[in-house]
Amino acid sequence: MLRLKRALIAAVLVAAAIAGTAGWAAASGQTPVTGPPSGTGAWLSDTASGRRPPDPATASAAAVAAFFARLPPAEQRALAARHPLVVGNLDGAPPALRYRANALALAAERTRELARATAPGLTAEDHAQARRRAERYGTLLRPGRQILAFDPRGRGLVAEVYGDLAAARRVAVVVPGSDIDLGSYDRERDPYGTPAGMAKALRQRMARQQPGTATAAVAWVGYTTPVGLGVDAATARLAEAGAPRLDRFLSGLAATVHPAAPPAVFCHSYGSVVCGLAAPAIGPDDVSDLVVLGSPGMRADDAAALRTGARVWAARDPGDWIGRVPHLSLGGLGHGADPVDPAFGARVVSADRAQGHTGYFAPDTDSLANFADIALGDYPAVGCATDDQECRDDLV
Repeated sequence: MLRLKRALIAAVLVAAAIAGTAGWAAASGQTPVTGPPSGTGAWLSDTASGRRPPDPATASAAAVAAFFARLPPAEQRALAARHPLVVGNLDGAPPALRYRANALALAAERTRELARATAPGLTAEDHAQARRRAERYGTLLRPGRQILAFDPRGRGLVAEVYGDLAAARRVAVVVPGSDIDLGSYDRERDPYGTPAGMAKALRQRMARQQPGTATAAVAWVGYTTPVGLGVDAATARLAEAGAPRLDRFLSGLAATVHPAAPPAVFCHSYGSVVCGLAAPAIGPDDVSDLVVLGSPGMRADDAAALRTGARVWAARDPGDWIGRVPHLSLGGLGHGADPVDPAFGARVVSADRAQGHTGYFAPDTDSLANFADIALGDYPAVGCATDDQECRDDLV
């Protein structure tokens, strides 16, 4: 009975926090994208190269990398042309080949949506939606864009690279929170609240702080995010579906990209729930630093419970509304301990000049400078949230 009462109290507190939060859309339940991409059956049946293709659902990223390493470039390109959606989303495939495959997949999907935009038998809303999708795919096909993943299922998944992954000595990955999908991940409104804006700003700041270091940043929208605040945002259901996808993506980077240090991963808002659940399975050489910002919790009692060899950092702007959300987990609601609480054990960095919940990567903020220092491995330059500088004592 006591446990039930606590769960009900938690539900009331979470609901109150949600109701008191301005600027968020009404919530709706989402169906997570899971499993390998469309076209996997045809891919598995294709033995034209004389080798059995790796199963996207079961093969390790290292096995995928080894498969492609044995193929001549012409055969790699032929496979990408025949199976663009599979190759473009296959963690462990060479990044440049994935860019090529995703350009082909985007072009094919754009053609399909343009046909739907005038197809008889569809409603006016269907036509309008098809036009919007075709336009969106067209923007992703613009010269210079490096699309590392593209999946049109559901609300759409995407990952984009800024910089040269092959040459990068330092790499950062951005994992977003709620209300982000293929259509909104690089929107003009509130740009620094989108993973594309975060990744671009972070890479620019890294280049400014270490001009001689080759860098790259990845905006990863590889899971179905919650829409608005409600049951999806208050529970781990979507994060549980997204965590294995993040693990696999990071394994793919480890198998194909060779910087001076493993990537630093930056997890915003609900993305920190995904990162918390993914942390125990992340390989020791796959991630150097795990940074959570504007976090509602990581589904862990403390940093040690994450069972990760990565350094764990946390940041929160004093004006971020997420600080008013109860950091508890009862009856499946809430995401547990507050990562900026000293008892959690994360390295808490300054975010005093951040701009609310979506402004941690805004130019000239303390948080962006700190994130760039972390991604560059320049730990002595990191500014802690407190004057005692405990967040970096053992790293200086």
